[in-house]
Amino acid sequence: MVPYPSLDHGAWSAWHPSMLSERLDGIGKPWCVVGGWALDLWHGHQTREHEDLEFTVLRGDVPLFRERLGDMRFHTVGNGVVRYLPPNETPPEEIFQIWCEDVAARRWRVDMMIEPGTPDSWVYKRDWRISAPRTEMVALSADGIPYLRPAAILLFKAKYRRPKDELDFDAVVEKLTAPEQAWLKDCLNRLHPGHAWSERLEPSA
Repeated sequence: MVPYPSLDHGAWSAWHPSMLSERLDGIGKPWCVVGGWALDLWHGHQTREHEDLEFTVLRGDVPLFRERLGDMRFHTVGNGVVRYLPPNETPPEEIFQIWCEDVAARRWRVDMMIEPGTPDSWVYKRDWRISAPRTEMVALSADGIPYLRPAAILLFKAKYRRPKDELDFDAVVEKLTAPEQAWLKDCLNRLHPGHAWSERLEPSA
């Protein structure tokens, strides 16, 4: 039994990425902001409101990040179910998402995503055949905040094409380099044949 009242799934008051970066300063393990905030770090300014803040870590590093965010309660998320994760419990292998609850404020602050890569390699969690050196996929903002590059963010967003995803694509597509457009187009053709975004992307040379 959960030893405290459950928190509403919509009780988000997400941190700004800079606050997360301050909390994780010097942790010495790979992590990066993903989702809509990653695109805004790339743009260099906030383009829209964000309901949450997502960042990724490697599965083996989850305990270290939990320790650094020690004033949080942690909850696994899977198939629409949010479940309290006790301090000494390891998230199951099928879990790739952990919500972090600000205990004092009783609000969700950040969404910790578990990625399947390695310290040197980024791997797309929906299809492990898609991978690249981490140095090519993760960049730093002007303030030194690591974020996943926009082509990879759009690959994740392509599955859903929600209104915010369409807005994000429109704001990004013309700013991508030719190699980034070609990479995204190749990935879309492999995973989402006939995707409308492909028509607006340059093919590989």
